[in-house]
Amino acid sequence: MAANLKSVTALCTVLAVVILLFRGGAAAVEDETEFHGDYSKLSGIIIPGFASTQLRAWSMLDCPYTPLDFNPLDLVWLDTTKLLSAVNCWFKCMVLDPYNQTDHPECKSRPDSGLSAITELDPGYITGPLSTVWKEWLKWCVEFGIEANAIVAVPYDWRLSPTKLEERDLYFHKLKLTFETALKLRGGPSIVFAHSMGNNVFRYFLEWLRLEIAPKHYLEWLDQHIHAYFAVGAPLLGSVEAIKSTLSGVTFGLPISEGTARLLSNSFASSLWLMPFSKNCKGDNTFWTHFSGGAAKKDKRVYHCTDEEYQSNYSGWPTNIINIEIPSTNSRDAYPSVTEAIQANMTTMECGLPTLLSFTARELADGSLFKAIKDYDPDSKRMLHQLKKLYHDDPVMNPLTPWERPPIKNVFCIYGAHLKTEVGYYFAPSGKPYPDNWIITDIIYETEGSLVSRSGTVVDGNAGPITGDETVPYHSLSWCKNWLGPKVNITMAPQPEHDGSDVHVELNVEHEHGSDIIANMTKAPRVKYITFYEDSESITGKRTAVWELDKTNHRNIVRSPVLMRELWLQMWHDIQPGAKSKFVTKAKRGPLRDADCYWDYGKACCAWQEYCEYRYSFGDVHLGQSCRLRNTSANMLLQYI
Repeated sequence: MAANLKSVTALCTVLAVVILLFRGGAAAVEDETEFHGDYSKLSGIIIPGFASTQLRAWSMLDCPYTPLDFNPLDLVWLDTTKLLSAVNCWFKCMVLDPYNQTDHPECKSRPDSGLSAITELDPGYITGPLSTVWKEWLKWCVEFGIEANAIVAVPYDWRLSPTKLEERDLYFHKLKLTFETALKLRGGPSIVFAHSMGNNVFRYFLEWLRLEIAPKHYLEWLDQHIHAYFAVGAPLLGSVEAIKSTLSGVTFGLPISEGTARLLSNSFASSLWLMPFSKNCKGDNTFWTHFSGGAAKKDKRVYHCTDEEYQSNYSGWPTNIINIEIPSTNSRDAYPSVTEAIQANMTTMECGLPTLLSFTARELADGSLFKAIKDYDPDSKRMLHQLKKLYHDDPVMNPLTPWERPPIKNVFCIYGAHLKTEVGYYFAPSGKPYPDNWIITDIIYETEGSLVSRSGTVVDGNAGPITGDETVPYHSLSWCKNWLGPKVNITMAPQPEHDGSDVHVELNVEHEHGSDIIANMTKAPRVKYITFYEDSESITGKRTAVWELDKTNHRNIVRSPVLMRELWLQMWHDIQPGAKSKFVTKAKRGPLRDADCYWDYGKACCAWQEYCEYRYSFGDVHLGQSCRLRNTSANMLLQYI
């Protein structure tokens, strides 16, 4: 008996949430496209999101009036000590030339490497979610005994556009080698886990790879090297915060002004990578263009929108994203100095009425906004240059076009929902000099079933029943529901541990491509749910699932213990030879770790007696710490097969 318990415990220890081992066991399903072999051969590839990689100095910069200089390998992003004491030097090490994306003449920075580059941006700094990114994820890795070489981080310079990532750092060549090295090192394919803008990076990599290797070997390479893809918090149709950052600046809680944040953001070409765009507008197929000889025709790329784009309102988004007041005066340089700004306020601006212009997602992505305000904002010329050269004329693909399902066997799209999220802005001239020449006069939020302004006024628009994750609107996050098959199984279950009494299931729900699918189920008050949309019918050898986590913030989702638990159970289910379904059952959820056990003061015992027991260890300071998993709790995992 003891030997059996020991073997079960050892098995549970090897299985890890972090590397998300899917279909790794011996032939559980007789499908030649599935991975067969030892699950320990799989690797986990982590692609972080925007501003989630440490940047280090690669030059020497003497900072006057402070003893804190910048030397090679000094932390730049994020070193709050130097940010506070030498902000001008820090700015030089962060900013890029907006036209050619080169470093400042006096300082240059490069991304750090390894897992340490993504776990904690500024160790010791109390920024919470901003500083600590993947640290909790790695703690799960250690807790479940994962080998150090099984997890691979692929940091990148998140300031650059995709073409510059490859041109300057050969990033996509290195990423391809990372997958190939992982296969040779461990003997099996990899699991890709991408967060936020990391999904944009991975999408571009897939298209770059299509042009890099022989066409007949493309799908073969993907099946051999990538077993599953987890898209977490993916801005599939862009994020409105990107345009907010472009016009007024977003500080992310850092002790800098919005003007400084705007200068930085607009020097990073990657800011446009997150620009909102329409689901109805597509670019030409670069892959086929190369074979037809059309690649040689410069500036002749086809970008077209369907009739639906012009028949529907707001490019399919809830509302117009930008509403901006254009001054009645026609000055070439808007508010170039404080003196001229004061003069403008005292004279013509008081006499003329501004013009309010509104812009949809399509008009943001094609540059119409920047063309309209180019006489009033010096950044517009730079933005138009970046937009055309680095995105519209990208030799691999136009990233500002809607996603198709990646050609990977197992795709899981995961995001937070049901949080108040910004979907539109009103801007007006501030009367201040650049870069503070625009001010946000109002913000439009999406709430459950309505759109409201910052003052609480209801706004007309296409309000949906579900909202986003505080950063990315639901319209963009949920685009991956189009990847689901014609019939979908929907399961809504409480996020906390539960006995299955509050689980709702709908099977074989009809799903029309291009339309959203919503779980029409009653929720108990003050309970957070997770809703699973899973293929009932899918292409042979492929699986698609969408997970919506109630009240889960965009930046915190990678630290969500609920997400970790579900990934763990799905993995456990998939490696079992006796698994009868494609996805893990949601009927019941019990504690999986000692941290999940707690003391029930009402019953004067540990909660979940079936799983947990009171077991004091020296150093425990309260009753909850002494509640730990029973030694036999590993057997409980068998119920999820």
